Amino acid sequence: MRGLARGGLVVGAAVIVVGGAIVLWPDAAVAHDPEISISRSSCGQGWTDPKPGPQTFLLHNTGSVTAEAYLVDPASGTVYGEVEGLGAGTTRPLQVTLGNGDYAFKCLPEETAAIVGPIAKVTGGDDKSSPGVSPVTNADLIGPLKSYRDHVIAGLGTLVDGTGALKAAVARQDRAASEAAWLTAHLSYERLGAAYDAFGDSDGVLNGTATDVTDPGFTGFHRLEYGLWHGEAMDALVPVANRLDDDVHELQRSFPDAQVDQADLGLRAHEIMENTLQFELTAKTDYGSGTNLATALANLDGTRAVLDVLRPLLVPRFPGLSGVDTWLNRAQSAVEGARRPDGTWTPVAQLTVPQRQKLDGAVSELAERLAPIAAIAEPRRVS
Repeated sequence: MRGLARGGLVVGAAVIVVGGAIVLWPDAAVAHDPEISISRSSCGQGWTDPKPGPQTFLLHNTGSVTAEAYLVDPASGTVYGEVEGLGAGTTRPLQVTLGNGDYAFKCLPEETAAIVGPIAKVTGGDDKSSPGVSPVTNADLIGPLKSYRDHVIAGLGTLVDGTGALKAAVARQDRAASEAAWLTAHLSYERLGAAYDAFGDSDGVLNGTATDVTDPGFTGFHRLEYGLWHGEAMDALVPVANRLDDDVHELQRSFPDAQVDQADLGLRAHEIMENTLQFELTAKTDYGSGTNLATALANLDGTRAVLDVLRPLLVPRFPGLSGVDTWLNRAQSAVEGARRPDGTWTPVAQLTVPQRQKLDGAVSELAERLAPIAAIAEPRRVS
């Protein structure tokens, strides 16, 4: 798993919640669309003719600071649509479908308490409202984040044990034992996928790739993989293994002081599988071991770990969670089914067409079903 830039959320644009996912609507509107004003002192003015069905609101920030704005159920706080990063003096469209019920705009200017605008009652419609989501707050994420940090700290202990055994096997110049120990340690690292941003530069040092394997800056698991499976002298690989072990120990020492972004938990659940499709199921990260499918299985374990800590928040908010669980199991079955009869891993290039289709299909479907979790678990201001 490679660390990725944050994705999956649309910032500074008009968005609505659809089945838990955030969907971008084009910056297009027509003259009769109501203009809703947002400022530090007022919210939601301009909605004078509530009506059911699909419609577009033009959210206009008349204040002097950037703001967020939600269209909510004023009783439950359910969010039906939102605009993030609405700059002072700017206007953006928000398109929603409204069923019968009560609605209000909730405005959250920077450094100012939330303001809930006047309630609009919609009647006489046959449409259902756009799917909404109950907001997750920073406070809601404290428990899951602590649980995940504890999981990572325990995983780093396992990783340290693994690189210690790898270092010892390389020092003994036992290539077979070194290859086995390399795989064990590498998979321990790959299971920690949601913490990679918090690892900072360590992720590139430990698990980075290179087009030029002779580059002195190429270190870590893949440099050692290349040497072990391409017959490099074991003596020459001793400093590579020692450096890897030292860097893992340094990560273990530094991680307790690192900050895991609360938004990363939901985001990474999806990105781990995106990376699996991009890097592991294409063998782009194979430096000779042919173990990309083992890495894919470890990535699935990493995704499960994220879902485990988020599950209490997701169960009441995400009807699609059972489908995610189903496709997690199907993806795992597809990966495990591609192993050789003796239990060794089939290199991606040697997969049969049916095996490749089954793997790609299962992991792609899983990635799609995980996508809404980033939006659902994104921390939102409520006051």
